[in-house]
Amino acid sequence: MNQEAYRSYHSVNLGAQVAHASPVKLVLLLTDGLLEELVRARAHIEHRRYELKARSLDRCVDMLNGLSSALDFEQGGEVCQNLGQLYEYCADRLYRAGINLDPALIDEVSGLLTTLRRGWQGMQQRLG
Repeated sequence: MNQEAYRSYHSVNLGAQVAHASPVKLVLLLTDGLLEELVRARAHIEHRRYELKARSLDRCVDMLNGLSSALDFEQGGEVCQNLGQLYEYCADRLYRAGINLDPALIDEVSGLLTTLRRGWQGMQQRLG
């Protein structure tokens, strides 16, 4: 399958998932996309594709901003404040990873987001 056909299929499939998704499912979808992009960003650093690395890290930060902008700080209280701080921390680490060309910082962010994703998965299972 060529790359363009795959992207087209992936886009249609993602659109169908988003159309019927709960808020928790949307967070999981965005987190999955973010984790996939982190893998690409890491590979770009390792293979010295610096322009692609920059674009990939920009996408990651955009996704983190999307997650952060969805937080309801008025009703979410301390949990939302902590999530907001975590997303901000992750964005800062990715900024540093890009400047220092340090894949270990991307690994750190991936680990944090993977742990957070497990928590969202648990919430989705409890909610049905």
